[in-house]
Amino acid sequence: MPLFANTPVERTNGPYPRRWWALIVLCLSLLLVVMANTSLIVAAPAMTKDLQLSSSDLQWVIDGYTVPYAALMLVLGAIGDKYSRRGALIAGLLIFAGGSVMGSLVHRTDLVITARAVMGVGAAVVMPATLSLLVAIFPKRERAKAITAWTATSGLAIAVGPLVAGWLLADHAWGSTFLINVPIAVVAVIGALVLVPPSKAAAMGRIDYVGGLLSMVSVGSLVYAIIEGPHFGWGTGPITAAVVAGVGFVAFTLWELKHPHPMLDVRKFALRPFSGSMLAVLFFFFGAYGSIYYSTQFLQFVLGYDALETGVRLLPLAGAVFVGAAVTGRLTPKLGVKAMVVPGMIIGTVGVFLLTLISKDSAYTDFLPSLLLLGFAIGLSVSPATDTIMDSFPESELGVGGGANDTSLELGGSLGIAVLGSLLGTAYQDKLGDLVGGHLPAAALDTAKESVGGGLAVAEQVAKSPTGGPQQAHALVNAVNESFAHGVAHTSLIGGIIMAAGALIVLAVLPGRKAAGKTDGKDRQEEAGEVAKEGAEVV
Repeated sequence: MPLFANTPVERTNGPYPRRWWALIVLCLSLLLVVMANTSLIVAAPAMTKDLQLSSSDLQWVIDGYTVPYAALMLVLGAIGDKYSRRGALIAGLLIFAGGSVMGSLVHRTDLVITARAVMGVGAAVVMPATLSLLVAIFPKRERAKAITAWTATSGLAIAVGPLVAGWLLADHAWGSTFLINVPIAVVAVIGALVLVPPSKAAAMGRIDYVGGLLSMVSVGSLVYAIIEGPHFGWGTGPITAAVVAGVGFVAFTLWELKHPHPMLDVRKFALRPFSGSMLAVLFFFFGAYGSIYYSTQFLQFVLGYDALETGVRLLPLAGAVFVGAAVTGRLTPKLGVKAMVVPGMIIGTVGVFLLTLISKDSAYTDFLPSLLLLGFAIGLSVSPATDTIMDSFPESELGVGGGANDTSLELGGSLGIAVLGSLLGTAYQDKLGDLVGGHLPAAALDTAKESVGGGLAVAEQVAKSPTGGPQQAHALVNAVNESFAHGVAHTSLIGGIIMAAGALIVLAVLPGRKAAGKTDGKDRQEEAGEVAKEGAEVV
């Protein structure tokens, strides 16, 4: 067997023999992309202190990655289909590594945001490539298991990112959380050359670049509005972006409906399995990313855990993802997609609602049930939803399918962090104003209201002030902690209601097993054809 995988998967006789090894490379690439986002959650305090970041600066250090990542996945997935899915994977990993090196070296806010944007471009190439290669490599009867492993990896990355970042930050500066991406990317590139076969669409026409441009403008503008509006007010910029997004989506839909070879056939949204699964992924990551975002802040700022201790305490979530993935792998073939996705959404909703019980006296054990339920729900439901989405696309559009799935995931996560984060900030500010509004100078109160970190920083200044002292500082710390806990509980109530509404929508949209019988029958025919083909080759 040659050292490098040079035979295109389309020319392989039977299933690709090293497909499970190739899956490890694809999962490692996925781990890298997701980990780069979650690791920044625990690195943010160190970056804020070193770079003297404002609230707006920090938001864009985080979301400079998100905007190009979400906006480009669809069109870059199509380019990978057309020319080379493995080539796209390798190119994306190299771009990602380049942005990581830049991020580790620069010490200006604008350059850090630029580095994160470069990483986001690389991630937008990698993510759809991993999913399209997975579907191209694995035969239908094994695909659900492979997608389950892929989904479990994304759940693992949610916990591994903060853990690795915390380990690095114990002895190194925040730049190390960027630099750790480089050796992982190099290993993934070598693994791709050795283990992942070349693949591209066999009968794909010209790329619909107009549709691609409209999708980029629409999704990019929407994500910008989602990020900027809730956090910093609906001024001219966010409103303009929202209008551009709305007009862009209408133009994109009309263009795709009349184009002979559309980038994304929008008629697929009339198919209940596809649209229901897309909504499930969006709502799931809305609740998961949003609640993990503010739970992590509580662990760090209120309970006082350092970055490494916070990462360790997120590990149960990753373990629960694997348990949920094991359950869905056994039960989905017997019970169907809807029987896994809807209960999973309900379990995730319960996990979010449990956070309404958080108070200033809460300990880590009060967060643990929520983390376990959210992890189990992700493992149980996201894999069958993703499998259903990918089944909706022909071989020539696997990259587009991966881009559609990942765009839904990223939009949900962005909405969760932006909307729930904004609600949390408002609730925190109102409660803190009620508790200490008449006891602090206006400037100090404004700083304390900006964030829980700002409130604790003001408390440190009060402790050192000749007009303050330890007692006043302690009272302010208690007020900050109580206000933030109030914000977590209030936000979780609203987030849980949104998740519950999403579960009801998905329940109504997703067809039951009987309604999906025609699709299942088609899948069984494809599987039987593959088995027969393999038997003929053996004979």
